[in-house]
Amino acid sequence: SFLWSTYVLLQMTYQVTNGVSNMDLMPLYHEQLYFESAAMILAFITIGKMLEAMSKGRTTDALKGLMKLAPKTAVLLKDGKEVEVNIDEVKSGDVFVVRPGENIPVDGIILEGNSAVNEAALTGESIPVDKQAGDIVSAATINTSGYLRCQATRVGEDTTLSQIIKMVSDAAATKAPIAKIADKVSGIFVPTVIAIALLTTIGWLLAGVRFATALERGISVLVISCPCALGLATPVAIMVGNGMAAKNGILFKTSQSLEQTGKMQIIALDKTGTITSGEPKVTDILPIQAESEEELLRLANALEAKSEHPLAKAILAKAEEEHIDTLEVSDFEALPGNGLKAKLDDSILYGGSQKYIKTLVELDSKIIEQSERFSDQGKTPLFFVKDQKLLGIIAVADVIKKDSPEAIRQLQNMGIEVVMLTGDNEKTDGKETVIRDLQNYGQTAMVGDGINDAPALTRADIGIAIGAGTDVAIDSADIVLMNSKLSDVASAIRLSRATLRSIHQNLFWAFFYNLILIPVAAGLTPLKINPMMGAAAMSLSSFTVCMNALRLNLFDLHDSRHDHPLKNAIHLPKEEIKAETKSNHEVIRIEGMMCEHCEKRIEKALGQLKGIENVKADYQSGIATITYTDLPNEDEIKKAIEDEDYTYIGMGNKEERNDMEKTLKVEGMMCPHCEATVKKALEAIDGVEEACADHEKGIAQVKLSKDVDNEVLKKAVEDKEYKVLGIE
Repeated sequence: SFLWSTYVLLQMTYQVTNGVSNMDLMPLYHEQLYFESAAMILAFITIGKMLEAMSKGRTTDALKGLMKLAPKTAVLLKDGKEVEVNIDEVKSGDVFVVRPGENIPVDGIILEGNSAVNEAALTGESIPVDKQAGDIVSAATINTSGYLRCQATRVGEDTTLSQIIKMVSDAAATKAPIAKIADKVSGIFVPTVIAIALLTTIGWLLAGVRFATALERGISVLVISCPCALGLATPVAIMVGNGMAAKNGILFKTSQSLEQTGKMQIIALDKTGTITSGEPKVTDILPIQAESEEELLRLANALEAKSEHPLAKAILAKAEEEHIDTLEVSDFEALPGNGLKAKLDDSILYGGSQKYIKTLVELDSKIIEQSERFSDQGKTPLFFVKDQKLLGIIAVADVIKKDSPEAIRQLQNMGIEVVMLTGDNEKTDGKETVIRDLQNYGQTAMVGDGINDAPALTRADIGIAIGAGTDVAIDSADIVLMNSKLSDVASAIRLSRATLRSIHQNLFWAFFYNLILIPVAAGLTPLKINPMMGAAAMSLSSFTVCMNALRLNLFDLHDSRHDHPLKNAIHLPKEEIKAETKSNHEVIRIEGMMCEHCEKRIEKALGQLKGIENVKADYQSGIATITYTDLPNEDEIKKAIEDEDYTYIGMGNKEERNDMEKTLKVEGMMCPHCEATVKKALEAIDGVEEACADHEKGIAQVKLSKDVDNEVLKKAVEDKEYKVLGIE
């Protein structure tokens, strides 16, 4: 616009100096000077960028708010005196004090004092949590009442607040899969629009209009189709969604997890610590020959007081709740697998399982039926005897969290199949195997809190860790629920769906805008617009996309009234799904086998080891192939072989194993979550039996069941935005 106008101005100047009248110059002045258009295009774009920047700035309000919460100073106890220091000077192990109304400066453990601590900054929960000596406190939470003396455990970037800020910031910086699609579309869209602008200009010239008019049409197409709205459609919604989640104690580690969570068709829930509280409680007290519930509880409390068993703690907690004093017993004896025995004055107290108590007193059929009824209800019946008198039964159970039934109902109303995983005494790969099976039916999320949940959390399409769980579980997950509430699973899904809906609306608006206005800008409709109007429309489209994304700030994550089932909801078979323990194979190299008799001796010796299912020995090759569910210690294998007077060489045919293993040098892994992402990506490849990533060493190792092309391995990792430097 500017260059053409400059050319016309010079032409007019030339004509004036050669005596051309003003009237003859008027058409040029009115129709071919675009200085004001050039200026207004930039002005409108600047206004649009300002509005866009303002709205984009608001998308990070949650992150800025978290940063403002970080305390600037702390009061340390040094040589018995209180000294106020800069927060950067606090070290792990320092003792600090917090008065009522003050912010807790760093993560720590309470040494002395009682208080109610407002943790809304981290969890979104407005009700203060009671704290006492031994409890953990976190930076940026508020001490509302008592005086606390604490010891710092995590400072600086290690505090919970800093980790949340980093997690939210990292999530906003990652690209969601749908954003990558928009990027690819933009890559095609830009050259296409340039081509349309050129064709528009050429087409109008061929139609016989003045060059200035044809140029105006081409410029209008370029200006009005600027792909800003397309580029903004996804990231602004992702930033707002992450901010909203953080405010409510839900931390999405990546943009991908925010996008994918709403698409889950199956939710697998760990039972202990997720659906239940993870702490056994007394549910029933049934006196039989005891005078009352109080007497039964008093004697049971006396016996269990010296026990460290988790069920004993439930009885002690109940006795404390009922304000029952603890009687002193002597000659306490724990009988592993059976129960307890102790002396109280001149009497002997016994406690334990039905099986154990039956060896002491006779139990009639009604008592056994009641015991079985407790067991059927998921409770553990504990029997108590004084001398030869059956005092009664106390039933203990891991009680369901208050919000669990409603949370499960909400998930089901969303059209999600909910599965409960039990079997806390099973191997850790049991739950992971169930997740593999469930993934055959549809997109599967896993919710857990324990160390034994980590493999399943990594295997699932989306892993969700309960915030009160272990660090291993949290590191393995894609989402962390800070409030440890199962109902937040439904909230996370609800927010994910709302965010994705906002992205779809933004993309529709961006495409619809261009679809309608490019033909108008090209002059193919009765409505005519010039480049100035095009610049205004383009700026408005970007502003509209940002404002639409900001509507997510008004979204109520916890409102289930508008929940609706997925269009692609699935239905699992209603039988119980059990994890089959995976059998593995190993090759053992042995020296000294000379005949078939030797083979049988080796097969018998190894077959007696616990965990080995099958053995096949071959004296000609000097190997024995074992099938196992739990591989015995190498020393056990070696001893079993050498006890038969053969020589143990080692496990595994090294030449075969190296051919079926590869090591990738990976750049960009920064944390255990990165390791889990790379591991999941590699294990999704057909032929990869197992993968292991190490962010500190910058490598990923894969065990293959068949040959897999290096390019396939490389692409899987680089699709997750890490760089593969080489494969060995």
